[in-house]
This record gives sequence, C-alpha cells and structure tokens, in this order.
Amino acid sequence: MSEPTQIDAAGSPRLRSDAAANRRRILAAAKELFSERGLDVPMNAIARRAGVGAATLFRRFPDRESLVAEVFARQIDHCESVLAQAVADPDPWRGFCRFIAEIARMQIADRGFTEAFLSTQRTDAAVGDRRGGAEAEFADLVDRAKQTGMLRDDFVVGDLAMVMLANSGLGAAAKEHRMGLSQRLVAYLLFAFGTEAARSQITLPPPNPMGIVDLYTAES
Repeated sequence: MSEPTQIDAAGSPRLRSDAAANRRRILAAAKELFSERGLDVPMNAIARRAGVGAATLFRRFPDRESLVAEVFARQIDHCESVLAQAVADPDPWRGFCRFIAEIARMQIADRGFTEAFLSTQRTDAAVGDRRGGAEAEFADLVDRAKQTGMLRDDFVVGDLAMVMLANSGLGAAAKEHRMGLSQRLVAYLLFAFGTEAARSQITLPPPNPMGIVDLYTAES
C-alpha cells in the first residue's frame, strides 16, 4: 500500500509529514553509508541506519538505482557549483587548479562519489545531460587556461577522468592518510599539467608518513 499523501494549497499532492521525514532520514543514511562503504552497501543496512523498516525504504525507493540517483543528484549540484566558481574566476588557471583540487577532495571524503559518477551516467538520462553540460563548461575553462600560457597545450578534457581514477585509488590507503596523499597527488598532477610559467606557483604538500608496509594494513 502506498504512503498517504495530502493535497497542498495549489492542489498538488505532497507527502504526509511523517512520510517526508522518513524520506529525509533514508537519504541521509544512504549518503552516509555510500560515503563510508561505497554503493554496494546492503539496502537493509540503509534502512537500519535510517531507523525505518525495509518496506518503508522500498516504498520510497523501489531499487538501488533510484536511491543512488537521488543521493548523487545532490553531489551533482555541488559539482556544478564548484565548476561555476572555477569558470567565473578571472584567472582561468587558478580556477582550473581549484576545480581539480575540489573534485579530488570530494572523492576522498565520499567513497561512493566515483562509483556513483560512473554508474549514474549510464542509468539516469537527466544526470547524463547535466554531466554533458558540465563537460562543455570544463572544456571552455581548459581552453581559457591554455590561452593564459599556464596550462599545457596537450592537456585534453578527457584527462579529468584519468585524474579521478588515479585519485580514487587512494581509497585503498588507511583512512587517516587518504586526504594528505590526495593533496600531494593533486599537486604533482597540476605540476605536470602546468607550463614552466605555472610550476613556480605550485607548492607540493609535505610527504605523508604512510609507507609501503602500511598498504598491507590499510582499512577497507
């Protein structure tokens, strides 16, 4: 049986207050668990974290894909906001660097980010369209950064996928080391992407204390 609804002043159906609260709790729990454990977390675990029954969860989100799409839509909002700020920066190279650094930070802070980015673009047309628009804006930022003489002429938009995949691999490191390692990797990459004129502006963060042996004891 579907959850009861009420009609608002404009004549449109709206969720009853307790149903709306359940929806908010489910989305919050899903975001937390996707971030901590990735997208394969059991739906029952999400229901338990949200404090609702499995039946309630599936009434609101009939499958994992619909839940992932809803949670990831909010991440897309943030990505678009970050990109808009980068595009608006009067210094295109600075905007480019800030965008790369923030995308990398989001990946490390949210374990499900890269998985959602890759899976949702295949299953959700609306997200795919938004991603296409963002890619066009990023391409424009890349072109303008090249025109300043700060970004290498041979950098291509597709290199962003390489950055994301390389950075996501740091999820294998112990949790306390991931962000520091990511920041150092981003600095190395920006140094490689920049021209000789740009490299003097890039500061390499200090080495992370993680050693090779730590890979064998990293948290899952």
